[in-house]
Amino acid sequence: MTAPIPRDIPDLPAISGIPAPVTSIVPATAVVAPTRRPLAAAFRALVALAAALTVLIEMVAGSPLRVLSHFSAQSTVLVALVFAASSRRAWAARRPLPPLVTGGTVLYVMVAALVYHLVLMRDATPFSMTMTSTGAPVTPTGWHALTNLAFHTAIPAAVVADWLFLTRPAALRLGHTAVWTLYPMAFLAFTLGRAALLTPDWPAPYLYPFLDVDRHGYKSVLGNALLMGLALYALALVLVAVDHLRPDLVRPRRGRPGRHDRRPENRISSPAPGGLK
Repeated sequence: MTAPIPRDIPDLPAISGIPAPVTSIVPATAVVAPTRRPLAAAFRALVALAAALTVLIEMVAGSPLRVLSHFSAQSTVLVALVFAASSRRAWAARRPLPPLVTGGTVLYVMVAALVYHLVLMRDATPFSMTMTSTGAPVTPTGWHALTNLAFHTAIPAAVVADWLFLTRPAALRLGHTAVWTLYPMAFLAFTLGRAALLTPDWPAPYLYPFLDVDRHGYKSVLGNALLMGLALYALALVLVAVDHLRPDLVRPRRGRPGRHDRRPENRISSPAPGGLK
């Protein structure tokens, strides 16, 4: 007869001179083989090329320094750089860029588009840019009309589409929102400092009407900047919330018929009820 196996087996005593094993965490990338994403790579390459060409055309058609001083131009330069790097990583099956970078890019182009369409292009607002100081309507023509459409409509729409359909969800964190506000604050300081350093004969030293100190004074300008900052932070919170609620369209769920990632069939046991064959 054999002795019964005890229900609880005590741990063996540690052997002196042998160090205890160290618990290690294996990242998912070391277990799951990365895959190439040619569709995402091609789309991001096209967006990066369009963003770079938009900034280049605007610089050639106008003053390069003034063009690069605008928030929309700076955010479009960021799109060109981030999407070029993301395209290369998707093509080479490498890990994506940090969500702090990609989420900030989405936020900045959304802010540029919303401020343009809801504030600068509305006749009813005191900060409208649809009229000149003499009351003449402002209508972009030629290349400026094309770049204006790209800056404030086409490129932001493409960036948001990439985030919704080609980017894994639930990557953004609440801690990112505070970091994303640093660049707008730096842009505000740059805009006010730039206008203060320009000579009085420089045409339109303030790039945006709601930041025009000569017309509204520092108190009103700082109040406008505070409202813009709060709206930007609220939009950042919405961005994080939507990122955690939207479905994952990049990696399909397991078990779907006809997919390469469905669970393998049991080769030992038949799917029918019964014992081992």
